[in-house]
Amino acid sequence: MSFLRTLSTRRLVVVIVALVALAGGAAAIAVAAGGGGPTPPSKPLDQAIHDALGAPAPEGITARVTFTNKLFPSGALLGSAGSALMSGASGRLWATNDGRGRIELQSDAGDVEIVWNTSTVSVYDASSNTVYRVALPAAAGGAPGGDSGAAPALSEIDSLLSKLGAHATISAAQPTDIAGRPAYSVTLSPKHDGGLLASAELAWDADHGVPLRLAIFAQGASSPVLELAVTQISYGSVSASDVDIQPPTGANVVDLTAPTHDSSGSETSPVTGLAAVQAAAGFPVTAPDTLVGLPRQDVRLVGGTDSKAALVVYGQGLGAIVVVERKADVSQGKNEALSSLPTISLDGISAHELATQLGTVLEWQRDGTSYVLAGSLPAAAGEAAARQLK
Repeated sequence: MSFLRTLSTRRLVVVIVALVALAGGAAAIAVAAGGGGPTPPSKPLDQAIHDALGAPAPEGITARVTFTNKLFPSGALLGSAGSALMSGASGRLWATNDGRGRIELQSDAGDVEIVWNTSTVSVYDASSNTVYRVALPAAAGGAPGGDSGAAPALSEIDSLLSKLGAHATISAAQPTDIAGRPAYSVTLSPKHDGGLLASAELAWDADHGVPLRLAIFAQGASSPVLELAVTQISYGSVSASDVDIQPPTGANVVDLTAPTHDSSGSETSPVTGLAAVQAAAGFPVTAPDTLVGLPRQDVRLVGGTDSKAALVVYGQGLGAIVVVERKADVSQGKNEALSSLPTISLDGISAHELATQLGTVLEWQRDGTSYVLAGSLPAAAGEAAARQLK
């Protein structure tokens, strides 16, 4: 998999920007070796969550962090050419109590700056001089980031845990210490349809309610495949200059915000169902009843009138396979983000493949139609599904 050493960060960074942005938006997610520090008293999980949500918010947060990325095959990102987002790095974190923050990751390839406020998350990657930007949805009531500060009742937390428990196994709140702080840690594992995801671990400061751990584990892995970590953390005021920074003038900008629905006038009903989508798509839509044993769950038309695409879903939950089909447009380079990936043969058809520890993405074209298949499944299973679509 040596291609990852030279593949453009611009074409791969989207794979993990969302994970990093979510971690940053949580304020101060950290993973660090515990031991030797104070631990909180044992509590039921619902009580630990209730107390965390009701804890007074600190005035600000300053931390030393590390980010680990083992998403790609071992050894694929050797050398200093890879971005800090692709190979991991250490750095610093600042966050205010009004929803602003910044993570700075440092590597030989150049810094990565993750900056957020209540409306936007931006990731600047110096190795490609590119800014990846996504708009955040407004909070309930129309005020982005709005928060009454009141913790939900225990009955509400119990109801949420019960609903979540139908899909995941949730551990008890384990007292621990992280970065010198008393903390609680909890592990969630999918009960079914989890794909290649084994579990996720989250920990938070027992006194301040600040998240202090996020780690994602793949099936069969003893260590996290993705991990954002802090080795030191302190609470106190943070200067605006630490969180309000702009990318360099002239940086490339990639907007990752999902397009909004057309609000110019009449509302149209969504086109769903195989027959309706095949009739309206304007290109051949391939959607067998099953794909590698998974039943077809949904077929719908997505995109604007000039970029119609068929979205087909097989299976349920995290183990689902998603297929996007659209009319091929080579002149506009619709699949540039995948075109530099390794090439494989699907029974004579050339395809591009990105295989990671958490899933596989395949792209190919056939008879004027472009296909992208993605799922949390091994490469061999993804290739078998792509061959079946022929």
